[in-house]
Amino acid sequence: MRVLGFGCRIIVFLALWMGVKAEIYLVTVEGDPVISYRGGVPGFEATAVETDENFDPTSQFVTSYAQHLEKKHDMLLGMLFNHGSYEKLYSYKHLINGFAVHVSPDQAEILRHAPGVKSVVRDWKVRRLTTHTPQFLGLPTGVWPTGGGFDRAGEDIVIGFVDSGIFPHHPSFATHHTEPYGPVPKYRGKCEVDPDTKRDFCNGKIIGAQHFAKAAIAAGLFNPTIDFDSPLDGDGHGSHTASIAAGNNGIPVKIHGYEFGKASGMAPRARIAVYKALYRLFGGFVADVVAAIDQAVHDGVDILSLSVGPNSPPTTTKTTFLNPFDATLLAAVKAGVFVAQAAGNGGPFPKTLVSYSPWIASVAAAIDDRRYKNHFTLGNGKILSGIGLSPSTHPNQTFTLVSANDVLLDSSAMKYSPSDCQRPEVLNRNLVEGNILLCGYSFNFVSGTASIKKVSETAKSLGAVGFVLAVENASPGTKFDPVPVSIPGILITDVPKSMELIDYYNVSTPRDWTGRVRSFKAVGSIGDGLMPILHKSAPQVALFSARGPNIKDFSFQDADLLKPDILAPGSLIWAAWSPNGTDEPNYVGEGFAMISGTSMAAPHIAGIAALVKQKHPRWSPAAIKSALMTTTTKLDRAGGPLQAQQYSETEEVKLVPATPFDYGSGHVSPRAALDPGLIFDAGYEDYLGFLCTTPGIDVHEIRNYTNSQCNNSMGHPSNLNTPSVTVSHLVGTQTVSRTVTNVAEEETYVITARMHPAIAIETSPPAMTLKVGASRKFTVTLTVRAVTGTYSFGEICLKGSRGHKVRIPVVAMGYWR
Repeated sequence: MRVLGFGCRIIVFLALWMGVKAEIYLVTVEGDPVISYRGGVPGFEATAVETDENFDPTSQFVTSYAQHLEKKHDMLLGMLFNHGSYEKLYSYKHLINGFAVHVSPDQAEILRHAPGVKSVVRDWKVRRLTTHTPQFLGLPTGVWPTGGGFDRAGEDIVIGFVDSGIFPHHPSFATHHTEPYGPVPKYRGKCEVDPDTKRDFCNGKIIGAQHFAKAAIAAGLFNPTIDFDSPLDGDGHGSHTASIAAGNNGIPVKIHGYEFGKASGMAPRARIAVYKALYRLFGGFVADVVAAIDQAVHDGVDILSLSVGPNSPPTTTKTTFLNPFDATLLAAVKAGVFVAQAAGNGGPFPKTLVSYSPWIASVAAAIDDRRYKNHFTLGNGKILSGIGLSPSTHPNQTFTLVSANDVLLDSSAMKYSPSDCQRPEVLNRNLVEGNILLCGYSFNFVSGTASIKKVSETAKSLGAVGFVLAVENASPGTKFDPVPVSIPGILITDVPKSMELIDYYNVSTPRDWTGRVRSFKAVGSIGDGLMPILHKSAPQVALFSARGPNIKDFSFQDADLLKPDILAPGSLIWAAWSPNGTDEPNYVGEGFAMISGTSMAAPHIAGIAALVKQKHPRWSPAAIKSALMTTTTKLDRAGGPLQAQQYSETEEVKLVPATPFDYGSGHVSPRAALDPGLIFDAGYEDYLGFLCTTPGIDVHEIRNYTNSQCNNSMGHPSNLNTPSVTVSHLVGTQTVSRTVTNVAEEETYVITARMHPAIAIETSPPAMTLKVGASRKFTVTLTVRAVTGTYSFGEICLKGSRGHKVRIPVVAMGYWR
């Protein structure tokens, strides 16, 4: 009884503590993190990384100083609060100096005013941002051979994935049919053990697997049954992104017995390090994501793929670039890690980006050249177009159409929305068997409570030869994706065509005076939708892809920095899926899924960056980003300018000329990126200069997050040495400078520029010759000619005598004085 009573007292105490609504806070404190500590604390040697390069996490100096910081975090909390009244979740030591803690708002206020505390930020949520593309991008013939073939592409490069985990048994990550993987000495991550199988998650291809859920648990949202208390992917998203960047080459994509081609990652020989911090039902928390990034950099990853972003600009800091998340990414880049982040899925509206900072690559999503189409032929000869990854009904044969509403077993079944065809038990098998089942596409499919996969299962279980889904009404801009099914099936997405089908069915179906069907006379046949059609009008910017201009604060004021940076495939991407995954109801239990999102675009860039890193191992993250950006294309396969999906006045989807706010520098061209000719390099001090010269940023806030004093020598944020030029408020004339470094043989470059007539543009000098490794500065002068109230776009081109072509976008909005 005494033991029970003791337990009850603990429960009562915890209930009282939790009753004051404890929340999670990220706290930064005085003192440099490992990445920037230059000495000064007695007994602890300097650990700072002076240039953008990988630091050694195994150094005794790093280990001892990190332990010192953690002890200080514990001491601070111990002095302020009684033991048991708070829960420290993480100590951040390597990239930022601080911790995540679960405390009451009152305790957070005490922390905020405590000596040595620099910032206290309430945690905020993040969300997921969701093959043929190696061929579309020219990797098998134009890139992989230069690195020794697909079986060497990305060799020994480690890509870290902060996502929803991984399904380690998928063939995209298997090692039985590959050359043995050797150790990667620079990587020092660990492999957690699956609590059920007692086996770890690593196999040589996967070399690290950890999960981070302390904030999710403290918030009371973590469900170990659904979310898995391990790196196992309970969603599907993490397996998908990992296989896009680094999945094995030539893996057959099979669903329902049909093969939809072969899948491959961009860098099929790269290693995978998993840092699970996203979960199915709620997304994730910044506290967990920051801990995952901190650990990944400590472990020694080369590339970070982030298909994750905040739900909105951070409200707790004035600046989009300055918060614990972006400050952690800045430190990661300082440590030599290239970061690719999904731009966001809020398109096609302006200022919808959730990836803001100059030190990372923000990736927009493109539609590639593959389209899946199908058709339904009515008994009256009309052919209705639609989508459906399915086989055809028997050739040269028509089948009777039966509507779900007309084959109910009982009229009371109407309460189950029978037209959705989600419940086979309410439909009469005797009337459905051997026929085509006609179903209605309702809002339940949009909300996820109904799925095309379930329609297929219903039709199959009732013995139907196939099914047709008719969209009778749709919200403007509703996006329909093709879904693989095991029997003939088609979705008629166009509302007028759906009405043609329904009218034909009603006219052909005689009924008695009560409305009951006397006989089913409507007939039709379903075409073969298994083979894709390749279009030359690709790439195009996907409708959902987030757009610029970039913003610098929560008030949505424009930043002098172009975002997104680059465009990559992100629509209808076939890649690995977790059979445990329930994120997409149409792919529950499947091994592959075809998903869309900037989540899919970011790992394309991460994988291609791994190929650049493999060829140029000493290049900084900024150099890799520059090589990717300056070699992009602004043309589609037909030779026309890139177009972007947009809404028309009637909110239908249309195509409009794309701008840098849609695609950044353009669509990625992997082969050209391996040999860019010139690069625009930048490092930590440059990014600090960008922050310090951005109007409206509090220098104290900069010091809080960077542990650095401000340096205003850059003069204006537009002078940051990025491969783009952006002036959001151009008054009169402004001159900005850029420095290029030659990474090829000696070459002479001629510099030209063009701009919309509202802005005059001049560059100086007109030409320059650079020896191997040499750097030269050039200037760009912009002058307002006319105030239009809109942005003007242009570009600068540096054309080399040896054939290199380096192109950067220019964006400016003019104002009168």
